[in-house]
Amino acid sequence: MSAALDPQHRSGVVAVRAHRHRAGLLRPFVTSARRTEAVEYVVVEVELEGGAVGQGSAAETVAVTGEDAQSILTTLTGPLTTALTGAHGSLTELSALVAGAAPGASSARAAADVALHDAWARDAELALVELLGGDADDHLESDMTISLEDPAVMATRAQQAAEAGYRVLKIKLGQDIGEDRRRLDAVLEAVPSARLRLDANQGWQPREAVSIISAFEADGLPVDLVEQPVAAADLAGLASVREAVATPIMADEAVWTAADAHRIIEAGAADLLNIKLAKTGGIREALAIADTAHDAGLTCMVGAMMEPRISVTAAAHVALAHPAITLIDLDSPDWFTTHLPAGGYAIESGRLRLCGGPGLGLEPLAAADDPP
Repeated sequence: MSAALDPQHRSGVVAVRAHRHRAGLLRPFVTSARRTEAVEYVVVEVELEGGAVGQGSAAETVAVTGEDAQSILTTLTGPLTTALTGAHGSLTELSALVAGAAPGASSARAAADVALHDAWARDAELALVELLGGDADDHLESDMTISLEDPAVMATRAQQAAEAGYRVLKIKLGQDIGEDRRRLDAVLEAVPSARLRLDANQGWQPREAVSIISAFEADGLPVDLVEQPVAAADLAGLASVREAVATPIMADEAVWTAADAHRIIEAGAADLLNIKLAKTGGIREALAIADTAHDAGLTCMVGAMMEPRISVTAAAHVALAHPAITLIDLDSPDWFTTHLPAGGYAIESGRLRLCGGPGLGLEPLAAADDPP
């Protein structure tokens, strides 16, 4: 056993630093809940007593987590810095300090926790996925998201994704059912061979969701899953949809913690769970959700919001570390006008693989890089 994997192995945190960044998008990202044209995010560095420095990041996701870039920065330079600086312990103990330091600020906590894990893995000269017990040579197929636009625009985006090698398309849907159907028809006319993952972002009522999904099934649309068709708090409604249709139903906004996963499973509300580090607040809770799903015979996706390369690289390492995680939705850095920092992972013909190297395998992103 590596010393870093030994629960008795201990180290100390000597410094925590954070800096803001801004990145434009190549095209607007549109869902039924929001429209994004640029991403404000914060990078945090955690330095261990042996000199290893890890980094994590958190993007502004007010509509989901309630955090903007300034609140993320304030949380990282305030309670999270206070909790970690000078602390000494095992990785599990230090990660627990992060988890308890800033209730509600899940994106900021995730950034600090990823930075801590990155530093720990670098200190051990291991890839993060190896530190977590996975295989750095594994790979998974990602999708490309087609955001909510006019049908013709979505058809063009779908064609571009197919030409880039993506075989699976994640289609954002809205609240106009007739227009949504025209969107799907346009996408499939442009890319007849595509497999579809549909994301309603809580946009439907349960009976409406059953009617819509049943119509898709009757028409033989190549839909692999439908993500969060109804309100996150309506587990009974979500369960009624799952019971009434054959298409697998995925919970996203409804699952933030392992306790949420237990409730969803007990309610029979989903076939799959979507794990996002910005929701879980860190790697340990993400893996706890995957453990819960695995015990119940469910599978998981690891996804991301419109987040930068550091966050998505961390998500990729987590995805490849757990047997219950068989799907990924990690295309967001392909939307960015800049691709800093270098390294981490590559997507070729829709398949994601890690690039190697210790920790996240990323170059440092300095405060001077990609400034706001």
